[in-house]
Amino acid sequence: MKKHIYIAIVALLTTGYVSAQANLLNAKSVDEIGKKSKERKAADNDAPLAYGYIDDRDILWSKVVWEYVDLNQKINLPYYFPIDTANISTDRRSLFDTLLKGIKSGKIKDVYSDSFFTSKVTEKDIKEKLVNTRQNGDYVDTFNIQTRDIEAYMIKGMWYFDKRGGELKYRLLGLAPMGKDVLTLGVQEIDDDELYELFWIFYPTAREVLHDAKVFNPKNASNPISYDHLLNARRFNSVIVREENIYGNRKISDYIRGNSLFQLLEAQKIKDNIRNKEMDMWNY
Repeated sequence: MKKHIYIAIVALLTTGYVSAQANLLNAKSVDEIGKKSKERKAADNDAPLAYGYIDDRDILWSKVVWEYVDLNQKINLPYYFPIDTANISTDRRSLFDTLLKGIKSGKIKDVYSDSFFTSKVTEKDIKEKLVNTRQNGDYVDTFNIQTRDIEAYMIKGMWYFDKRGGELKYRLLGLAPMGKDVLTLGVQEIDDDELYELFWIFYPTAREVLHDAKVFNPKNASNPISYDHLLNARRFNSVIVREENIYGNRKISDYIRGNSLFQLLEAQKIKDNIRNKEMDMWNY
């Protein structure tokens, strides 16, 4: 009996490995590997799961929060890798590369300079934040911010209590890659470890691009997960750095200065208050 179970497990693992790339078994040429066949596209009818309509009158309570996603943490690594795109299939890209590709292709149009989406930026504006050329004698040095330079993401979202569903829900509104100032790259005299928001993307308009981009699934390579699924499911670890408040939405670091431990405790306090809100709604 154990022998048969072992054979079945090996067969399943082998199947997962063989079909790790789309259309690998049906490809008639190398160019067709990684591309879905017409039959597969028709069967998939692939699209991001549509958000349900939420009437403003159905929102009993809400709070907008800003969170810091550190890419050095293990659970957040799927958003960072791969950083080397030369020796990997074209269907696997980091979140930063996916966003840049969407902006350059025109599929992602709502790109802003701030998290309140008040000032739109152009592709030229983004390039100025990502590329810096410096004259060095007879040579011109070019410095680019790439995937390996993105150390974190800032995300903005709303927690709200839906009275129709009777539950606390979350809706992602925007995200911003964070990296160093491109003007300081390659300058040894400047020691600037601070991270800056390079640009903000209004998330609902980027869902199509993020749905088409797949993330490697270490448990089953033949069943990748989309970035849209990963983000909407909140499969990341984050720390709240700001909440919607009466003081002009000030950051935690603005009123708790120079003490990282107390800042983390304040972030945890805000998170606990949000979690307890659902229970408070059910207490009469």
